[in-house]
Amino acid sequence: MTSLPSRRVLVVRNAERSPLGRFLPWFEADGLHIAEVTGDAVPVEPNGFDAVVLLGGGLLPDEDERAPWLAAERELTRSAVARGVPLLGICLGAQVLAAVAGGVVRGEYGRPERGSCRVSLREEAKADPLFAGLPERLRFIQNHRDQITELPPDAVRLAESDACPIQAFRVGERAWGVQFHPEAGADRLDRWDEAALADAGLDLGVLRAEAERAEPESSRHARRLASNFAALVHRTAPVSSANLPG
Repeated sequence: MTSLPSRRVLVVRNAERSPLGRFLPWFEADGLHIAEVTGDAVPVEPNGFDAVVLLGGGLLPDEDERAPWLAAERELTRSAVARGVPLLGICLGAQVLAAVAGGVVRGEYGRPERGSCRVSLREEAKADPLFAGLPERLRFIQNHRDQITELPPDAVRLAESDACPIQAFRVGERAWGVQFHPEAGADRLDRWDEAALADAGLDLGVLRAEAERAEPESSRHARRLASNFAALVHRTAPVSSANLPG
């Protein structure tokens, strides 16, 4: 069996508590070489990379005073979309993609989603390569109080939930945003602030139990989504990028 050529993926980590999680070993198994950057190391161009992943964080896309690297992250996103470099934005990353492409993101809007939450794929997702092979009803970890309220022009809405109508979307042919956290397993909740959740009327023990019950199915679906993205990267990467050293 021939091994897959190594493709280089730039991962932007926006918060210590929001790592690449279970996507890291899955991506590596699928032939992706991960280079994670934070803060001032975030570049404005995806030079030398075959794909970009933007992770979550408790910020809005334009909160440069709190996170000065967001200006570079927006430019990176804009450049990746313009060049057709595959991009996956998760939570804040999805909001960055939406804002850069002309959508609207609102802070503390609507009903927050915490813990394992239902997500429904729309009819448009049936023909979308990122969601190929996934059922209409999914459960993934969510942890947001901000949300995208208007999609960019010509973006395709792919998934929704009762609390958040824009759960997943595509910009152009190779850039996706997902509000949910497919990279996060039930163990992500072990790091959540129990007191803060209690102040919001939520019971961390209950949220953990729900997430653990959903974990086998959630993990299976997340693995498929990760594999779909890796396959996209391999299909679209130029031949000259194969087997680059780490």
